[in-house]
Amino acid sequence: MNSVDVIVPCYRYGRYLRQCVNSVLTQGIQSVRILVLDDCSPDDTPAVGAALADEDPRVIYRRHEENLGHIRTYNEGIEWAEAEYLLLLSADDYLLPGALLRATALLEGHPAMSFCFGDATVMSEGNSASLPDRFEVNRRAGPCQIFTGAQFIELCVGHRARNLVPTPTAVVRTQLLKRLGGYRPELPHSADLELWLRLSAHGPVGYVRANQAVYRLHAQNMSKDYSDLNVMRDLEQRLAAFEAFLSACSDVLADPRRLRSGLFQSLARDAVGIASTAFNNNRPELSMRLSEFACQIDPSVRRTGAWCRLALKRRLGLRVSSALQPAVAAFRRGDSRSG
Repeated sequence: MNSVDVIVPCYRYGRYLRQCVNSVLTQGIQSVRILVLDDCSPDDTPAVGAALADEDPRVIYRRHEENLGHIRTYNEGIEWAEAEYLLLLSADDYLLPGALLRATALLEGHPAMSFCFGDATVMSEGNSASLPDRFEVNRRAGPCQIFTGAQFIELCVGHRARNLVPTPTAVVRTQLLKRLGGYRPELPHSADLELWLRLSAHGPVGYVRANQAVYRLHAQNMSKDYSDLNVMRDLEQRLAAFEAFLSACSDVLADPRRLRSGLFQSLARDAVGIASTAFNNNRPELSMRLSEFACQIDPSVRRTGAWCRLALKRRLGLRVSSALQPAVAAFRRGDSRSG
């Protein structure tokens, strides 16, 4: 029988907590437990969490006496977990019907699989929309697709060295996660990226071609605040995640040196793209810092077309470059059609 433990970390998300918990309880999984971890929330989380625990014995509520932060809270939940499978579901997100049944069925059919994930819907200010495709999948492969660990890592390389996995959809094999260790405290903003890579180095990864969860985007959303305000730190944390992953898994990777080169090249190219956007937004200092970061981790980025275009824009200046952009875009469209 499939058993699933769900960790629900909650900080200032009391108004969303009931919907989140109920979305798990109605999944149709007989053996399911939910641990609500209240990280000393200043809102109504204690009242909501205690009520949910009173209403259903499958719900456990714990409150921290002081705020421990999200990584320590996540790892506390991992230590508590005993079920065959584990899901981390933030209190402001929720599952869609059938999500756990689809995920556990895929994991049951492939005992070597480290984890599986699916698509997510983003909800922003009451409006929802599916996340855009993060990578190319075989649309004729049926309702799911299986990647070897190496294939999944290469997908990350090809996707500008960014996170491919919507966390509220990721169902993990609990004992493997415990054996490999939980989230890394030194990676407060990229621990999930590093974890998916570390898990994929120890087994295949499954992809469920369905919307599995709703990811809520709002003013208090931690990842949104982080990425909007600190693009440099985002890049630095992704770099740190790759270094931690390669250090931990070098003994099980086929060619860690080649993989390191690929990850760093992809990250450097992403940094150049962000630098170009910063230049267009009249933020020359940020643009220069991003360019320097790209060169530090991969000097060969200077030979790319994106780098040359950015260098040309800087020579021309923002006003001239902006004036020429419509003509350049039209030329590219014409060149693409002729090709």
